[in-house]
Amino acid sequence: MDMKLSDKTIDLLENFSSINQSILVKKGTKLRTISVMKNILAEAEVDENFEKDFGIYDLPQFLNGVGLMNDPDIDLKHDSYMIIREGKTTKVKFAFADPEVIITPPEKPISLPSTDVCFQLESVQLQKLLKASSVYQLPDLAAIGNGEEITLVVRDKKNDNSNEFALTVGKTDKTFEFNFKIENIKLIPGSYDVVISKKLLSKFTNSNYNLDYYIALEPDSSYEG
Repeated sequence: MDMKLSDKTIDLLENFSSINQSILVKKGTKLRTISVMKNILAEAEVDENFEKDFGIYDLPQFLNGVGLMNDPDIDLKHDSYMIIREGKTTKVKFAFADPEVIITPPEKPISLPSTDVCFQLESVQLQKLLKASSVYQLPDLAAIGNGEEITLVVRDKKNDNSNEFALTVGKTDKTFEFNFKIENIKLIPGSYDVVISKKLLSKFTNSNYNLDYYIALEPDSSYEG
């Protein structure tokens, strides 16, 4: 039976392709990916129900191909390829990838080892942080707690004289400094509930999609509680 991909799912796949250019789609309604360095994992619940497992080696190429067509249907019934068709006149045969060549997330569901710091990150704040990183050419993002406020700071932590861009996002009675690399903040635009574990793992939950990102923190992070 043919299926269609919703615009929402295409947006998600485009975002996932920035984390890992390949994906193994599993039977069911969940899409999951992990970066090659295994420091970013993303998982989303989608409207589509995939009838079987299949691998896509070059996800950007697949999405560009789907983009060539107007409201295409996808036929997954063949073993080694899918057919993408538009109406009765246009079709693409797109080969599946060997799952062995794709770096995939662990089967076991992931969870945070502890919940130490929580805050909300609004869509406009996320946009500003990423834009500031680009404008000032800054590679690092820190979530800093001084016992009163939680501040997100974009900076170059190796350079004491670097420009800094800071946003206050919440209150805290704890003291901490959690460091991320900006290049690992590959989030689809939107607002997020953020939870950070002192065991150097964070979880970003999107407010509009059924979507979670787990992002590793840098080892020089500190938490005094």
